[in-house]
Amino acid sequence: MAAQWIDLLDPSPDELRAQAPRELEESALALLSAPPKHDDEPRPTLQGHGDYVFGVFLIAVAIPAEDAVYYQEIDLVITHDTLLTVRKTPPGERAACDVAIVKKAVKPDDSAGMMAARLVDEIAERYLDLVDDLDAEIDELEDKVETQSAERTRERISSLRHDLLHIRRTLAPMRDAVRRVVDGTVDVEQGPEVFPQDVEVAFNAAYDKLLRAFDGLELSRDLLASVRDYHQAKIANDQNEVMKRLTVIASLLLLPTFIVGLYGQNFVDIPELHWHYGYAYVWGVIILTTLFQLWLFRRNKWM
Repeated sequence: MAAQWIDLLDPSPDELRAQAPRELEESALALLSAPPKHDDEPRPTLQGHGDYVFGVFLIAVAIPAEDAVYYQEIDLVITHDTLLTVRKTPPGERAACDVAIVKKAVKPDDSAGMMAARLVDEIAERYLDLVDDLDAEIDELEDKVETQSAERTRERISSLRHDLLHIRRTLAPMRDAVRRVVDGTVDVEQGPEVFPQDVEVAFNAAYDKLLRAFDGLELSRDLLASVRDYHQAKIANDQNEVMKRLTVIASLLLLPTFIVGLYGQNFVDIPELHWHYGYAYVWGVIILTTLFQLWLFRRNKWM
């Protein structure tokens, strides 16, 4: 008998009980019927329980137009002849994973384990696409460092760093869960096995994609660190330019201040005080020394 794939999107507890395999325990039903979480997502896992395998996977979905990433939970129950998937839509978001795409790739003689392998492979492929989207976001941010405000750049770097860390915390346990299938340490304890050798080979392809996604994520972190260093160097350079201008202004005012202070002393015998053009003379000295400093600064490219 061909394996059956039952897919449920945000099912009610009654609908879930009606569609779930009879082998399913109450604890598993409670997990499947639990509402989706927004900030504290469940940890991805894949574990054998008696005569079925229970799994939790998360899909991270990037929305470039909104500079946001959200997660959709997909729970799996795998028996010898049945694959049950429960997709949970995050609060305020839309369903991200359309299993119809995977179902089109399912062959008539596929076992439930092979169907699960194809689904996990699609999830791994989406993580590869996600890493590419993040790299594009980082490249776009680097191009904007020179033009947008420093505050906006800092906010975007912080947001991307948070997204990268969150994806990493999701991707690592998912990779480890699939690795256990490849190693043959996850299967049912009773009845026919769910993950025969051909299914383990199929899971190995998904594991390879998750490894590539994880390596790409590390590269994305390095790219983001480079953007952060570039941003900090730009801020330091801008501050140096400001300090240079302030130093030039202070230097230009130094000689006029000295001259004014010199002739502002309360002494009677200051020769220039009795000159008919003494006032114009002092102004001439101030202007000439200021122009000389401007010429000197420009000649040495200090301004």
